Amino acid sequence: MFRQMVLVGFLQAQNCTNLPSSWRHPDSRSDSMSADYYQEIAKILEAGKFHMAFFDDRLAMPDRYGNDHAHTVEYGIRCVKMDPLIVLTTMGMVTDKLGLGATCSTTYYEPFDVARRFATLDLMSGGRAGWNVVTSLNDGEALNMGRDSHPEHDSRYDKADEFMEVVLGHWDTWEDGALIMDKTSGRFADPSKVKRLDHKGPAFKSRGPFTVPRSQQGHPVIIQAGASGRGQRFAGRWGEVIFTAARNLQGAKDGYAAVRNEAAKAGRDPDQMFLCNLTTPVCAATRAEAEDKMALINKLPLEIDALSLLSEALNYDFASKDLDAPLTTDDLKSMQGILGIRDGVLKTSGKSNPSARDFVTFSGRGQVHDAMVGGPREIADKLEEMFVERGCDGFVIAATYVPGSYADFVQHVVPELQRRGLFQKDYRGKTLRENLGLKRPAAGAWKVQPRDAAE
Repeated sequence: MFRQMVLVGFLQAQNCTNLPSSWRHPDSRSDSMSADYYQEIAKILEAGKFHMAFFDDRLAMPDRYGNDHAHTVEYGIRCVKMDPLIVLTTMGMVTDKLGLGATCSTTYYEPFDVARRFATLDLMSGGRAGWNVVTSLNDGEALNMGRDSHPEHDSRYDKADEFMEVVLGHWDTWEDGALIMDKTSGRFADPSKVKRLDHKGPAFKSRGPFTVPRSQQGHPVIIQAGASGRGQRFAGRWGEVIFTAARNLQGAKDGYAAVRNEAAKAGRDPDQMFLCNLTTPVCAATRAEAEDKMALINKLPLEIDALSLLSEALNYDFASKDLDAPLTTDDLKSMQGILGIRDGVLKTSGKSNPSARDFVTFSGRGQVHDAMVGGPREIADKLEEMFVERGCDGFVIAATYVPGSYADFVQHVVPELQRRGLFQKDYRGKTLRENLGLKRPAAGAWKVQPRDAAE
């Protein structure tokens, strides 16, 4: 089948979207703590034939800036964070084909628990679940989960590799056809087709037997967003849908090639993975109307939004420095979390010791500087270029106000992409794997032999 884009709706189970000022938009719904709010978004995305609705998540509100949560609560900077899996369940109740993806941390949960939660969602949704594997970001999350500090960056990924082996191992322990459900004989399932895992490793022990049978799609789709070198190796080994955040075509192409190369080195088929670039479209029937919308959106962000989210994402207190004072080399080395943000600021600014203000300016955190603004053709042209030039396989569509941004994209851009043959006019099947074009995994298929060991 000819290549078409994957589209994912980027969501957060909180009072705002990924843009913290979105709740201030006059057209944003104010009932973000209701099921109806998310169900309306789900219906819009499914009407637009999106492959998946996806929830980012953190286990703490942003409170690393000044080591205080007061500014977060006062300005509504992602201060509400509900459980995305429960919110996704409500969205699955009003949709039939839309994929349902959520984030869950390998640093602060147990593998059996995560395996059971997502396998259950997979069954309840008819094979539409996806798990975004993260290692978490900062000390605020550590303190909420009973730890004194957040583990070092690379060590989290080492532990996450074993976490994946346990989760996938449990998902494999129920064979297809294990269920008999014969009321006459009284036999519910074939015990020879249900095994224990008995995993004993450096970080985890988990016996089993697992308690959830395989779903229509085998097991949930694995989502990943590793941006650093170690993160890319992890994504290449495990990810099936991979989120990227390139800010230009060349950066996108470089990242695309790097992750696919890591997949090949890990012994995987790079064509059985989809890299989707984070994109913030501001669209309308005409470019002029879109520019008017953008003018309003640009009035919403505050400087504190960016400083708060930067402190959260890099586990570094930007309040500890004067806004224009250059950060020392030790300051930069002490940053953890999403190191791609730090590295991107160093590269884009051209400074070896940028200031906090440089981080605000060049990171784009809490802002919409990289928004695609235009009518249907202008937006479609930009998406088509990055897709055709192999900068990505699709896009994660972020919203500037809710639910209007999703509705705008579905109304104006999706028909233009469909007219060009770049995007599906209908779903291919019922499960998320079918709609993505991913093979249904056989038990143990993940145990590939690396061609050149992925660390």
